[in-house]
Amino acid sequence: MLRVAGARLLDDRDRAGVCAVLESDPVAACMVAARVEVAGLDPWRLGGELWGVGSRFDGLCFSGANLVPLRGERSALRSFADRARRYGRTCSSLVGRAELVLPLWNELAGHWAPAREVRADQPLMALAGRPGVAADPLVRPVRPEELDRYLPAAVAMFTEEVGIDPRAGDGGVGYRSRVAELVAAGRAFARFEGDEVVFKAEIGALSSQVGQIQGVWVHPALRGRGLGTAGTAAVVERLAALGRMSSLYVNGFNLVARSAYHRIGFTQVGSFATILF
Repeated sequence: MLRVAGARLLDDRDRAGVCAVLESDPVAACMVAARVEVAGLDPWRLGGELWGVGSRFDGLCFSGANLVPLRGERSALRSFADRARRYGRTCSSLVGRAELVLPLWNELAGHWAPAREVRADQPLMALAGRPGVAADPLVRPVRPEELDRYLPAAVAMFTEEVGIDPRAGDGGVGYRSRVAELVAAGRAFARFEGDEVVFKAEIGALSSQVGQIQGVWVHPALRGRGLGTAGTAAVVERLAALGRMSSLYVNGFNLVARSAYHRIGFTQVGSFATILF
């Protein structure tokens, strides 16, 4: 019986082959491609490891704060599961194309602690070019000196979306630092009314081809007025000006958000799944 070699740790000697795989699926691979383009494959600079199976990278997986399978048939996914079990769970979530994430989770579920939540249906959406609706002219990049005004909205969004307070554990030091990085990079956007944020969104990952929009949030008292649609359109405009395709993924049950994204011009190009720990 033929036996598939296990997953191996990749390094910068593998960069050309890895980049070819990432470029073949630019929307789904945006999160990892954005890191690799800046940091290469050195684990310390990358903030995680890239694992490969086969000399032609028939299987590829990123292991860091998130475990992200990028390519692989069932045998490759088993190899990734073997390596992940060997080192124990270090990620806060398993995320990526559903056809990769769910089989990989099946291999890991009996060995890791139970997941806090399984989100098996998250449409992956993309839009090339400008939005199909008017963008909110009052949505703009958040300035560094506005971080303290922006942060409560970011915390509220995270808590609502993920189900835990991002300040738990270290009092919010780590989360504040991550948000501050996005603000400093000009990738956090908001509409302010006085000192209060009424809309926010971020470009969580920015590769040479795609910008992935995340953290879309509207103040609860103002929902249903179109702020989310027009605000997200403003972020799409920014990405189009940079020559990037816009992408995002959304929970399948969130029909209101899905309808808004369709109005903007997004179309579904795949399905993601997320396993939350």
